[in-house]
Amino acid sequence: MSQRKLLIVAIVVSVALTIFFFERSPHASKSGVTPGNPAPDFTLPQLNGASLQLSTYRGKIVLLDFWATWCEPCRQEIPAFVDLQNKYGAQGLQIVGVSMDDGPEPVQIFCQHFKMNYPVVMGNARLGDLYGGVLGLPIAFLIDRDGRIRKRHIGATDPAIIEKEIVGLLHN
Repeated sequence: MSQRKLLIVAIVVSVALTIFFFERSPHASKSGVTPGNPAPDFTLPQLNGASLQLSTYRGKIVLLDFWATWCEPCRQEIPAFVDLQNKYGAQGLQIVGVSMDDGPEPVQIFCQHFKMNYPVVMGNARLGDLYGGVLGLPIAFLIDRDGRIRKRHIGATDPAIIEKEIVGLLHN
């Protein structure tokens, strides 16, 4: 095997081992993102200036969606989330968007364009860390009525899967 191929294999193995050990490290399990653990609480300003505290939604099923305006899979998921909020909001679903954009201006335009019908806050690195590190988008957390994380979806997820999970939690 050539030195170049050996180097490539070594890099791939190093990255895989780093990911493997990080996911199983004590730090990762303390991050709060393990299903069954309480969702880390936070208070952040919404785009309209009002404060949003996650724990005020106890008693509801919460879909906490980390996204950004420049993220194409996010752009594809958000219309489905608008539909889910319309369909299940009266039954106890509350979607909360966490924009990981650098500033609120493009987010406000985006929210108007997509007719987002749920609150959106501006996320930050600290919040991302609380939720296990937001290394890619979208990432969504499904939180039960008791404030416990039930599901974590990394990357674009079929809206039918999320809807099935929401319905299951709504009828528990």
